[in-house]
Amino acid sequence: MQRIELPDGVQRIIGRLESAGFEAYAVGGCVRDSLLGRTPEDWDITSSARPEELKGLFKRTVDTGIQHGTVTVLIGGGEGGERAQAFEVTSYRVDGEYKDGRHPESVRFTPSLSEDLSRRDFTINAMAYNEKSGIVDLFQGMEDLERGEIRAVGEAELRFREDALRMLRALRFSAQLRFRIAPGTLEAVRSLARGLSRVSKERIREELTKLLLSDNPEQMELVFQTGLAPYVSEHFPEIASPSLPELSGDMEREAFLRWGMLLRGREQLAKRILRELKMDRATIDRAGSIAALHGERIPEEAPEARRLLSRYGEELFFSWLSMEEALALHFPREREAPLSGERRQGKIRRARALGEEILKNGDCLSLSALMVNGEDLAELGIPRGPEYSAVLRALLSEVLEDPKRNRREYLRKRVKEIRGLAH
Repeated sequence: MQRIELPDGVQRIIGRLESAGFEAYAVGGCVRDSLLGRTPEDWDITSSARPEELKGLFKRTVDTGIQHGTVTVLIGGGEGGERAQAFEVTSYRVDGEYKDGRHPESVRFTPSLSEDLSRRDFTINAMAYNEKSGIVDLFQGMEDLERGEIRAVGEAELRFREDALRMLRALRFSAQLRFRIAPGTLEAVRSLARGLSRVSKERIREELTKLLLSDNPEQMELVFQTGLAPYVSEHFPEIASPSLPELSGDMEREAFLRWGMLLRGREQLAKRILRELKMDRATIDRAGSIAALHGERIPEEAPEARRLLSRYGEELFFSWLSMEEALALHFPREREAPLSGERRQGKIRRARALGEEILKNGDCLSLSALMVNGEDLAELGIPRGPEYSAVLRALLSEVLEDPKRNRREYLRKRVKEIRGLAH
């Protein structure tokens, strides 16, 4: 019997439930990931105990989704400042009718584990485990894990009509696990793509972001190939080339960078799509900047690098270079990158070294770092206003060209010259 190493908290919960006469198993993604040799992010438990029975057996519980049978059980913590561990425990259930394509109208609790597992999305997520019974696999999930295949439990069309987001989840799991999607499941996605229009933009955004943050964001092309793109957001189909490189774990897993890479060269479109997906303002702005930076020339001289660092900041500058390096490696003949991949990578490495040297030297990159301030300008007869801002920008431009110019005497002299006051 194949054995899974259960965390102490999971063992304690299952043991307590079994000693009270109930069934209990670790279930879903934690079983899948354990069998794949991955470390599960969360451990979920399913049990024949009803919510009120769960609450009676454990001292500390939280009603996180009690209407759907889910209670969070807190284990440990208390003395010594140790933080309690939280585990979701859900009663065996059968979902009622899905009228909105998102949530069941009702749930019915059941004493049957098989009924509970049959409502789940994919076979690889429909396995349960405890130390007494071993792996409970009623839908050949183990075989699909070995084959590297995403297959719906039962009829794929029924699963996707219940919750249309499952179509995007199939694509996301395909990207995260490097699995193919079973032909029948993929065909059901194509047939029912329109159903995604009933799913909230927040849920769509969450799935697509997880896909982009995987090692295989190139799977985003499936969103277009399956016909899902028009239902992601109004302007999503305008992405002319959704090509993304296969990325290794050494590239930053930042949402703004991956979205910016997908939408490279299209700053306004990037911001429009991310607003439609209700992305947070900071990510919209940073992804838009990355998309815009793709149109910039890779700097070969320090003044060019200083101007880009001044305009976009350190984080975006180096994230942009990471993106360009990945694109040069995988798409050496991309329209936006006419240099050979190897030559372009060399330029990018030199640009990164330039940026690092500029920061190490502490070169002035902002108005606040200029060696003149508002008092100097006021003394020279320039009150705050349009002229004040224009003069400071002109001074910064000169200093970005040559940081040695960032001296108070020189800059005051330049202010006089700019105003025609030099004697």
